[in-house]
Amino acid sequence: QVYLVESGGGSVQTGGSLTLTCTVSGNIELFHAMSWYREAPRKQRELAALILSNEHTIYPNTTKGRFTISRDNTKKTVTLQMNNLRPEDTAVYYCAAEWKGGVGYWGEGTQVTVSS
Repeated sequence: QVYLVESGGGSVQTGGSLTLTCTVSGNIELFHAMSWYREAPRKQRELAALILSNEHTIYPNTTKGRFTISRDNTKKTVTLQMNNLRPEDTAVYYCAAEWKGGVGYWGEGTQVTVSS
């Protein structure tokens, strides 16, 4: 069993920044990818950022240019730096550890609220 614990959520105003950190209990190098998803009220959970084991990163258009995902294999952490935040970024953010077939483990989530 692998446990993922998110931290760093909170409330900011439009244009502000937040840094989310995911601390993993196991070896993150074993996974195909580490990622951050988000789920806004009454919406489906969606990808916010993903980093492959070879450090290649993937962002949807909604976060590209504003969010940066990184990983530290030694510290077993995955970080999401979020800049120029918008009210539509308000959501619960989940860290995930992914196998090639999909998400294997989820964290419990951390709330991010952006006010206008």
